[in-house]
Amino acid sequence: MAFPRQRMRRLRESETLRRMVRETRLSPADLVYPIFVTGGRDRRQEISSMPGQYRLSVDLLVKEAGEVKLLGIPAVILFGIPDRKDERGTAAYDPDGVVPRAVRTLKDQVPDLLVITDVCIDEYTTHGHCGLVKDGRVLNDETLECLRAMALIHAQAGADMLAPSDMMDGRVGAIRDELDRHGFSALPIMAYAAKFASCFYAPFRDAADSSPKFGDRQSYQMDPANAREALREIDLDIEEGADIVMVKPALPFLDVIAAARTRTTLPIAAYQVSGEYSMIKAAARAGWLDESRAMMESLLSIKRAGADVILTYFANEAARLLNESRT
Repeated sequence: MAFPRQRMRRLRESETLRRMVRETRLSPADLVYPIFVTGGRDRRQEISSMPGQYRLSVDLLVKEAGEVKLLGIPAVILFGIPDRKDERGTAAYDPDGVVPRAVRTLKDQVPDLLVITDVCIDEYTTHGHCGLVKDGRVLNDETLECLRAMALIHAQAGADMLAPSDMMDGRVGAIRDELDRHGFSALPIMAYAAKFASCFYAPFRDAADSSPKFGDRQSYQMDPANAREALREIDLDIEEGADIVMVKPALPFLDVIAAARTRTTLPIAAYQVSGEYSMIKAAARAGWLDESRAMMESLLSIKRAGADVILTYFANEAARLLNESRT
């Protein structure tokens, strides 16, 4: 008989043993810290729906980025909060816009930190959609020209990686062509390949003031019911030149991350989005769960599912805990 010869608890008796046989390991090097950057100076605006997160002006962003680097986190991803918006989101591809200025400053002041930029116009449009709008419809091909321009501006500013998040068909190929044509063939693209139309984005939209002013995003973001379609999206982005493919959100779509891991040898990123972050924060504040343990369990589940890179607002807090556990 298997029992008592086989006793599964033998290797759980001590922390040393548990650590030695641990199957999934999380490191600060796995994490990317998303940051909201805004104009002005000495601006640190708290985001009420995302406790512990702020909109930062470029001068304060530099200080935050320095701390991120010291924690061993290799990268940040920047989301711009512009001073002005219009129907076409023209501030998104302004060479002197908030994100290009932030990129130039970070590459000058914190040169070893990898700077990723979000490529999408939703934060810059008055209507809040990720594409140009005509007669109540979000236009696909016309939006690609905006994304080409935005990507090129970020590349010229010195971004280390571009992350198109709009979910327009063909945008990875359009951006790859634009980069290659202007001498940026070595610049990688991390594509939001399987981005679902999720309620978990709500705190982000509060932070970026980017909620759609009419309708919703279900005509371009994915139906949460569709896993096979997600794999098609991933395949297409790879064909168009993506270097890393992302699943977003992470926790509700661990099955998609796992399926993507068996399908491609490319690195896989997963975004633990604002709603995932805020619900853990809220439950912890109410005394319903242990925040640190919930944070680490959720991050481990994403890594265990197959993600190589995790974008998370918990990056700094998780890195501190991970660094303490090694000392």
